[in-house]
This record gives sequence, C-alpha cells and structure tokens, in this order.
Amino acid sequence: MIKNCIIIFSILLLDQLFKIYVKTHFELGYGFPISSFFWIFFVENPGMAYGFYIIPGYVGKIVLSIFRCCLIIFMFFFHINNIKKRLTNYLIIPTSLILSGSIGNCIDSILYGILFNIGTIYSKKDQKWLSYSGISKINSFYDLYRKGYASFFEGCVVDMFYFPMIDCFLPKWIPVFGGVRFQFFKPVFNVSDISIFLGIIFLLLFRRKIKNVKFF
Repeated sequence: MIKNCIIIFSILLLDQLFKIYVKTHFELGYGFPISSFFWIFFVENPGMAYGFYIIPGYVGKIVLSIFRCCLIIFMFFFHINNIKKRLTNYLIIPTSLILSGSIGNCIDSILYGILFNIGTIYSKKDQKWLSYSGISKINSFYDLYRKGYASFFEGCVVDMFYFPMIDCFLPKWIPVFGGVRFQFFKPVFNVSDISIFLGIIFLLLFRRKIKNVKFF
C-alpha cells in the first residue's frame, strides 16, 4: 500500500509542479528548445490525452470531465481491491500509473478554471475555443471562484512536452500527399499522459503474467 501511495503521490506532485510552473511562467503557444527534437512548449488542451476528442465543443468538454471522474472512482476501488488481495505487482504498478495520470489531468479539468485568472475558454457564440494573451496568475484563496476564468469542470489541461522529431514537406512526386507538410511527433503532452501511456504499455507487456489473476 505504501509503495503504491508513493508512486501515485510522486507522479501527481511532479505533474502539477510542471503544469503550474509552465502556466505561470509561459505565454500560451510559447516555449523553448531543449534540443532540435525536444521542446518545452505551452499549450492548453480541452480534450483527451495528446489533444484527441471524443465529442468536440463545450458539451464534449463537460462530458469528458465527468467521464474522467467516474473512471477515476472506478479505478480507485478496483485498485484498492487488488492491493487488498495482494495481487501481482505486474498488475498493481501499471494501474497505479494509469490512476495517477488520470487524477492528474482530472485536477486540471475540475480546478484550473477557478484556480487561475485566465485560460483557454469556449465561446458558445463563435462555437470554438478561444486562446488568451499574457501569463496566468494563481488566484488568492478569497478570489478562487469570483476571479477564475471558468467554472468547475471547465478548466483545460496544461501540456508542455513537444517532440518534433520530423518536420518536413513531402516530395511533390508522392501521389496525393506530395508537397504536404509532415510532422512527427506533433501532439504536446504532460507527465500525466506519460504515466497513463506507460501504465498501458506495461499492462500489454505483462499481460501473460496477469491473465490468470482472479480479480473478484
């Protein structure tokens, strides 16, 4: 139990430290290169991990936030049940990674709208997400709700890791896609996304070691 709490708490702490620092020190859409293929680049994501969407727009945002909360509740009880039964670490450690990553992004969705004074918001009039200028500040305790940029469940997830390993234009002689700009890896992500990704990869790698585990 202690080992799993350390894993979850460490990932959450690292995730939130990165996000809060980037949001309070960078303007949206700006960053700096660590190397030619690794950037710290600040974007805000109203969708899922790596910028994907289930349902676009404001409704999709709220549905996604509620879905995240429900998924976390289910995963929490599932995880606790597995720990109590002393199931294999090949299952418990990956689910710890997935749970901590899910909680990390859920914190952004639920609280960042009231925690910060400015952020990406959805315009129902224009039916699109609107960016902002300037650098965000954390609201004081007395101004949390009154001066937040959005309500509960309306905050956007902060992403900052960008790996533009390939950025080129395809040769014009290539059918259909010739002359088109090709970028890999284009999505920007965060510590929580990495944690979820690693958890899923570990589950796939060790699936033979956990396939005979009795969960209930």
